[in-house]
Amino acid sequence: LLMTGFVLQGHIYLLNHAGLTAMQNDNNSIIQPAGFYIVALSSMPYSNIYVMFLTVLYVITVICNVFLISIIFYDHRLHVPKFMAVGNLALVDIVLSTSLVPGMIKTYIVLDNFVPFKLCLVQMYTYYTFLSLEPFSLCILSYDRFVAICFPLRQDSINTNTRMTYIISAVWLFCFVIALYAVTSIPTLSFCGSLEVHSYFCDYAPVLVLACGDTTAQWNFVTVLTILFITVPLIFIFLTYMGILTAVFRMKSNQSRFKALATCTEHLILVALFFIPIVIIFCFTFFGIIWNPRVGLVSLSLSSLITPCVNPILYSLKTKEIRSRIHSLLTQRLSVHPLKT
Repeated sequence: LLMTGFVLQGHIYLLNHAGLTAMQNDNNSIIQPAGFYIVALSSMPYSNIYVMFLTVLYVITVICNVFLISIIFYDHRLHVPKFMAVGNLALVDIVLSTSLVPGMIKTYIVLDNFVPFKLCLVQMYTYYTFLSLEPFSLCILSYDRFVAICFPLRQDSINTNTRMTYIISAVWLFCFVIALYAVTSIPTLSFCGSLEVHSYFCDYAPVLVLACGDTTAQWNFVTVLTILFITVPLIFIFLTYMGILTAVFRMKSNQSRFKALATCTEHLILVALFFIPIVIIFCFTFFGIIWNPRVGLVSLSLSSLITPCVNPILYSLKTKEIRSRIHSLLTQRLSVHPLKT
């Protein structure tokens, strides 16, 4: 497996010049590169303009989610399980977006597409940890709505702040451990050929493709994991909404039915925005349906950034408690600093 050189972008690089280091592991030499070159979207027309658009989305995402978290944190009336779940989703959205956009700015606007090996692993780990947290955060919100609508009289005893803290902590721990297990398999592989990553960031599968040697175990693990992270949250959300619809249809008043369903609209929109693009792209890839890879990369990058941007806006506009808090803040601000006429 040990090689004296490799070909990258039509040029021959010696191992020493490329910064490759051979490490001993169970008497087998592992070739680790100094880093990888992010090449996807580079040939796409106006890729820098597209990344600028994603940067605007990122700025909006950070501002809106920080604002939402601040409102929840400082208003003690919002220290309830529902808004703990909303704040958790906002935090996940901030980190998920941050794991992508700064790197894309460096690659496509600053035109520096080289990512050091260790930094690549950090980006990969951060992205997949918080990407996996996203569907489970939507599940937590679904659980909150299920308890609130199906058990309104016992809601305070079933869904307590302590219990919500335990649920959120367990989900975070699970996703951190699973992502760590997947990413730590990369340093055990040798990279003795091309170092061009055909993605818009240090993506797991495109990096795995570059490895020389047997990667069957890694592919099997991530395939099973991907299916689980898509199907399990979807099944859980589906079952909770079946319970919600059953409880709603048992209500005698149409006004009560409408009010109960209205509290779920923002959550259902977020579920659709997150899952529909991912399910379509995954099915196309899994079943080998031929399509333009560039379209898939653009779709994935948009779905990874639009959902975090829309989340805080939806919850700010559709949730009565958040709207009233924003209104009171603006009212206090104007009373302290009245507009000059």
